Amino acid sequence: MNLKELIDEDRCGGVFRVHRSAFTSAEIVALEQENIFKRCWLYLGHDSELPKSGDFRRRTVAGQPLFWVRGSDGQARVFYNSCTHWGANVCRVDEGNAELFQCFYHAWTFNNKGELVSVPDEAGYGEGFHKQAMGLASPPRVDNYRGLYFVSFNRDAEDLISYLGDAKEYIDLILDQAEEGWRIVPGTQKYSVRANWKMFSLNSLDSYHVRPLHSTFFKYTESLGSGDPPPASPTEFPGPQGRSLSLRNGHGVDIFPSLARARPIAHWHPILGEESKEEIRKRRARLVEKFGEERAYLMCNTNRLMLIYPNFALHDIAGVSLRYFEPVGHEYMEVTVQTLAPHGESPGLLNRRLENFLSFLGPGGFAHPDDIEAMESAQLGFRAGGPNWVDTSRGMQRESTALDELHVRAFWRQWHANILGYAKADRHHDSVDGERGISEDTAK
Repeated sequence: MNLKELIDEDRCGGVFRVHRSAFTSAEIVALEQENIFKRCWLYLGHDSELPKSGDFRRRTVAGQPLFWVRGSDGQARVFYNSCTHWGANVCRVDEGNAELFQCFYHAWTFNNKGELVSVPDEAGYGEGFHKQAMGLASPPRVDNYRGLYFVSFNRDAEDLISYLGDAKEYIDLILDQAEEGWRIVPGTQKYSVRANWKMFSLNSLDSYHVRPLHSTFFKYTESLGSGDPPPASPTEFPGPQGRSLSLRNGHGVDIFPSLARARPIAHWHPILGEESKEEIRKRRARLVEKFGEERAYLMCNTNRLMLIYPNFALHDIAGVSLRYFEPVGHEYMEVTVQTLAPHGESPGLLNRRLENFLSFLGPGGFAHPDDIEAMESAQLGFRAGGPNWVDTSRGMQRESTALDELHVRAFWRQWHANILGYAKADRHHDSVDGERGISEDTAK
């Protein structure tokens, strides 16, 4: 199929369709690797994963073996996990603490700043061999926003702050909730899904599926009672139906009033336990004092489903979860899931937070098994010889609610631009006038 015809958009008729080969074509997988994963900023990890000098984590990003280490000088660095001698992996465990990394193949040894410090029989090398030039190599670009680290394999990529675009406002709404900062809670989930990676990106934005697919979860939480009544909304945004928003560069968010979900940060629900009620109420009061009632309402009494294009989801529903999905071919991906908690949170509330997180997003929870089954079922369906298109037209001719697909269309426009070899989509929303998000008065 002609790549230009992968997207069929009729703005006047309110129709937006994506050709199903986007999920099944090996040619498109190769283009994605070259034009998206080698060019965009990609999530690596959270700063709290390296609390001490020498701490390291092994990661795979866009198929590239990397490891991330805090050097003895306190600086966090990212290295290709490849010895500069014959290429073997230098870091061979997922995490730990080390001053030195020795390649098991020929015993070349590097310090935790990436410098080559020892070579067996160094005298056997000629005068043209310069040990100081043989240190571990790093990806061209590494940066972080508020402790969220990203890498780019594109030396000419725009700076991270510009790339994040309007997503920064919504990241701030989440991260500002913890006055003492955040940490990754030990206990990473890793699993695979037999579906194209874009299914998880889109599922991470989509609220349309939540009620029908996760009905058991809603029945369970609603049976427990409603918890603290939400305060009257001091702002018209996002409205009772919530909003789906494009955040530019392919990023998007659903933001909507809290429903039958516990908010361990600042909205008490019976699932969090009676003993946590006072701690949560005090935290909310401090946020109102610091940020004002309107912003505190958006922080505490709305939920966010956010995708940082192309493959990093930051969700603020049953706790704060981080999910990233590594494509392996056109119908298989590997998924990593972690959760954040505030530094200094009481043991009781932390335990309740983790129970709440696992009950919804755990491997045996209410949501993930449903989502995986639905994504894998869709991937099987894409092989069917009948339909040619995936329809994402919902809400195209109205102000989009959280159940609409405005942000999904923004994802596809950016994806299509990348597939065609362009850095940016020519527009990121349905109308020429753009859309309203957090006001300047409310934004941090």
